[in-house]
Amino acid sequence: MLKNINRLNKNISRDLYNRSSLIRRQGIKSYSSHSTHSTPNESTVNSKLIFTTGAILTGFGLVYFNNYQGSANQAIAKVEEKLPVDSASRDYQKVYNAIVDVLETEDYDDGSFAPVLLRLAWHASGTYSKYDKANPGGSNKATMRFKAEAKDEANAGLEIGRDLLNNKVKPQFPWISYGDLWTLAGVVGLQEMGGPKVAWRPGRIDGTDEREAITNRLPDGAKDEHHIQNIFNRLGFNDREAVCLIGAHAVGRTHKDRSGFEGPWTFSPISFSNQFYKLLLESDWKEKQWDGPKQYEDQETKSLMMLPTDYALRTSERYRPYVEKYAENEDLFFEDFAKAFAKLIELGVPLKQFEHSPPVFFKTSDEVDS
Repeated sequence: MLKNINRLNKNISRDLYNRSSLIRRQGIKSYSSHSTHSTPNESTVNSKLIFTTGAILTGFGLVYFNNYQGSANQAIAKVEEKLPVDSASRDYQKVYNAIVDVLETEDYDDGSFAPVLLRLAWHASGTYSKYDKANPGGSNKATMRFKAEAKDEANAGLEIGRDLLNNKVKPQFPWISYGDLWTLAGVVGLQEMGGPKVAWRPGRIDGTDEREAITNRLPDGAKDEHHIQNIFNRLGFNDREAVCLIGAHAVGRTHKDRSGFEGPWTFSPISFSNQFYKLLLESDWKEKQWDGPKQYEDQETKSLMMLPTDYALRTSERYRPYVEKYAENEDLFFEDFAKAFAKLIELGVPLKQFEHSPPVFFKTSDEVDS
């Protein structure tokens, strides 16, 4: 990328230098050819002619320079930021389809990478802080590529999703930024697990400064209701949206060798539904007796788990009403989740980067096949 930027800079500089030199040479030549042997009257006329000609040339030169420089700067910016020059020319459905092709596997968890890709998109975006203007975080710049953020305890295991996309998908579409790829993959994971369709827009850039890596901003499942409130307030979400986004725990599972917790939240960890809320309210949850961190297990099968932050939704007067709403109405949950997730994965991205990127709604693999 830097080679392209340098080459573009050199071409622009050379072209501007040649044109300015040409103007200078023409001005010098005109002045010298009319000044040496001219009469006073001729000199006056020629001086006026030279002045007028010079002004015209300078005017054209300034207009050209401004237009050329403006276009050049825009081009440079797009190379630096890895923004598609024309996002409409990019076939993101093909990227979606390529991610679908690598989702299923017998060697990982419950047979699909979809949950880890959804979590990758969530965590890549969940570092946002509305209070930090200098380094707001979020999905822009894909800072989880940097060691400090990649090694953050909250991101343990996400290298599986990043490596999958980097090795299997990115080579097919080298033009897509990592931020766009990760968030798009989250949409793929969600939709392919039966979840709602989400409006997605391209425009995220890849950062280059490792100092922008962000740690210690993601939710901690071992905390309480106040932690939930602080985290989602910092992200810019209200209570309803907070409960809705935590509903992503309908899919996937925890791993003792990563987070310290162990087990799935639901009986269908690769099927997106409102089962998380139903189980949270209807099952009998007791603190698990084991050598790991505090978590709850269902007493009926002892095969499911809930984090302390999950259980706080059940006991909280603030959050429980929304848990009940989503447990009763899956359509409402899907509708709210689609909106909240679309908002989440755009956090930290300047609006100007979405100016020429209308929302994209992707066909699922079933729709493509039909």
